[in-house]
Amino acid sequence: MLKKTSLVTATALIAGAGAAAAQDSCDWTPDRAVTYIVPWGAGGGTDANSRKLASMLEEKWGQPFNVVNRTGGNGVTGHSAIARADPDGYTVGSVTVEINTMHWVGLTDLTYEDVTPLALVDIVPASVLVADDSQFDSLSGLLDHARENPGDLTASGTSQGGIWHLALAGMLNAEGLEPDAIRWIPSQGAAPALQELIAGGVDVATPALSEGKGLVEAGDARALAYMHSEPMEALPDVPLTAETLDSGWTLAAYITTSGPAGMPDNVACSYAQAIDEIIASDEWAEFKASRGAEVVSMSRDELSAYMAEKDETLGEVIEAVGLAQ
Repeated sequence: MLKKTSLVTATALIAGAGAAAAQDSCDWTPDRAVTYIVPWGAGGGTDANSRKLASMLEEKWGQPFNVVNRTGGNGVTGHSAIARADPDGYTVGSVTVEINTMHWVGLTDLTYEDVTPLALVDIVPASVLVADDSQFDSLSGLLDHARENPGDLTASGTSQGGIWHLALAGMLNAEGLEPDAIRWIPSQGAAPALQELIAGGVDVATPALSEGKGLVEAGDARALAYMHSEPMEALPDVPLTAETLDSGWTLAAYITTSGPAGMPDNVACSYAQAIDEIIASDEWAEFKASRGAEVVSMSRDELSAYMAEKDETLGEVIEAVGLAQ
């Protein structure tokens, strides 16, 4: 599903998304400031995508879109703030793949059914990063060390049970290691985890490769693997787990713009239509290219189905690695 979604051309995706939004009733526009909630910390990939999109919505609609980072609770705080807001269009935010993981690990009862998906913003495969002065220069070497010295190494990238934790634990499990053979250190997102990696606070980070791209290009971090089946255009030499691991393990996250459940269709389709136009723009394409990421999109119906599918498949991973509550 990920390969099909992330690798089709931007033109085909945008055409599909536009079809659902092209309704005569899509005539809502905000007449006052909108709050755009980001459940993760400043500086990470979710924050960067959200701030760019919010700024372009602000320019398009002529009203402030105030980005607020509501971190805490391993993603629960920000996601709850989106889900529990009035569904009037004046509070939206970045609902991320953690909406499919938090309830499985017992953090909250909140699920994807508590939000109104408006637009897909990004699909981002995980990576395996180490600091440039790390003793490890290959994923096989890292895994061999973890196999022979379980618990010796630490890793970070997001909350306990979050998507980047599942990327690591799932990979270890798929390769026949205990899911905690590399110990997980929770963080409030990729940006603080990468800071810890460079500072020597953890041995490994497993965020989106796009989030670590700048550090890799600057020579501060080394990318041992990309958890995908096709290379990232900006870093084409990073080994693919689909090719280098016996299990062929891959995993990706996603970012959406979503509102609370019960958002009126006129408001929801107006957002979808506006974001479709932004995603089709040269400015958005240039922004994504600068991050080494592809332009992606889905219709609202496709996105709802995608989130439901992810909830089921990630639940299976969480149960397999022993994190289900």
